Amino acid sequence: MPSALKNSLDRMRSTLAGFSIAQKTIAVILLAALVLGSVALVSWLTKPTYTPLFSGIDPVDASAIVEQLKADGVPYQLTAGGQTILVPEANVYQERLTAAAAGLPSTGGDGGYSLLDTMGVTSSEFQQDVTYKRAIEGELAKTIMAMDGVKTASVQLAIPEESVFVSEQADPTASVFVETQGGATLTDKQVQAIVNLTSASVEGMATTDVAVTDAAGTVLSQVGTGAVGGATGQAGDYESKVQASVQSMLDKVVGAGNSSVVVAADLDQNSGTRVTESFSAPTSGPIALNESSTTEQYGAGGAGADGTGSTGVLGPDNIAVPNGTTTAADGSSTTTGGDDGYVNESATKNNAVDKTTETMSVPAGTVSRQTISVAIDAGVGGNVNLQSINDLVSNAAGVDTARGDAVEVALVNFDTSGAEAAKAALAEADKAAAAEQMWNTIRTVGSIAAVAIAAIIGFIVLAKRSRRQAREDVDLGELRAGNAAQTWDATMPLDIGDSASRRMLVDDTATRLPVDAPEPSPEFVSAERKRAEIDAMAERDPEKTAELLRGLMDQKAGA
Repeated sequence: MPSALKNSLDRMRSTLAGFSIAQKTIAVILLAALVLGSVALVSWLTKPTYTPLFSGIDPVDASAIVEQLKADGVPYQLTAGGQTILVPEANVYQERLTAAAAGLPSTGGDGGYSLLDTMGVTSSEFQQDVTYKRAIEGELAKTIMAMDGVKTASVQLAIPEESVFVSEQADPTASVFVETQGGATLTDKQVQAIVNLTSASVEGMATTDVAVTDAAGTVLSQVGTGAVGGATGQAGDYESKVQASVQSMLDKVVGAGNSSVVVAADLDQNSGTRVTESFSAPTSGPIALNESSTTEQYGAGGAGADGTGSTGVLGPDNIAVPNGTTTAADGSSTTTGGDDGYVNESATKNNAVDKTTETMSVPAGTVSRQTISVAIDAGVGGNVNLQSINDLVSNAAGVDTARGDAVEVALVNFDTSGAEAAKAALAEADKAAAAEQMWNTIRTVGSIAAVAIAAIIGFIVLAKRSRRQAREDVDLGELRAGNAAQTWDATMPLDIGDSASRRMLVDDTATRLPVDAPEPSPEFVSAERKRAEIDAMAERDPEKTAELLRGLMDQKAGA
């Protein structure tokens, strides 16, 4: 073993041997804390980052994937009730490729258009139709499962067979079963999205032809009416919107917290088509679309029945009697006309009329009636004009009195006991939280201070111990004790090197020896000279002096 290393070990051993029980305990605690901190830091730095390999998978697929990871020797973690598998980030892509090669997860490839890949050329038309329907159902189910909060989904389509022998073709329908994650409830927007997605995927299917049911048996949408509960959601959204607008206005007028607004709205869920026709006269005058006229003339100027221009008058037995003479059955005749004859003129004229036809689709969800109630604190609203508030609320909410809307504004005394109690409770909670935070800070600072003080005390004790041992090692008391036993020989010449050493020696001996003392011996003078040289060297270069003294002590210990 090298002498330097051996000397260092010996010094460390001697230093530890000089520790007291308290010092040893502190040293052991500091060493243990250092080792544990190093182990924790190394463990944290070397811990791999886990990334989801698959999430939301079936337990059967999860079991197969875990077996594959065990076979490959890849560490894994299971979360979300075993539906999510986490692996180190460096192994994610390789394990996904390995799982895909093994057909895992199997639910990812079950159903959908992948069914068409296994269809043979000898499949019948019925098999082709059923397989195509199953493919659409699988694709729709996978798409619905991609929504937030949807765990599993199943779609069943009822598509009627087309036939030329049926006068009226039935509309296709669909039923969707949805299971949510953690028993969550789908919102109206999500239900409407599922309905629209399903109806748009099948030709001829309307949004009212889709039925949606969740795992709890709740009907979210039914055939014929569409989404159930949509009216409540629409009414709530409308009421919240109007209430927020009115409340914002009142907060600026009477101050925040001094008013309360409640809106109740009735929405008409009937939808249909409205056709309106209106007629008006043309602005540039009547325009004839078609016109016809007829004229009938008998007598003068007209051609008779015999072609002579005289028609005569019909007599008995439909025999024309010329010149207006009518012969009766008994042979008598009567003159009934003159030469003017008979003229009949008629005309038909169809004038153009401006016609306007409007076809309007009336959607569901229109407001049929709404009522607004406003309460203002009487303590701050005494100088408020209620009619002005009524007018402002009516304009802000779009009130239509023709359809039965109503607004009621009243001054009432607000009960502030609950608010004051809540305010006091909140203040107490804040005070408790502040006190808890202060004590946590004090405990943390105290712990840190205790550890720091213990460490400082330990270092101080170690430093004092080291300095005390160093002083004992370089003390020349033994030399001074040996030289004191020597007799002072005044005749012995002093041989001291330089003048500085002589001055130091003279000053030192003058302070320690009496005036009538005999001259020191050569050994005493030599020792004092060495001591003076050592002191001078220590003043000039303390580090080098300490190194030399340590070497001397090591040699002495080895001897």
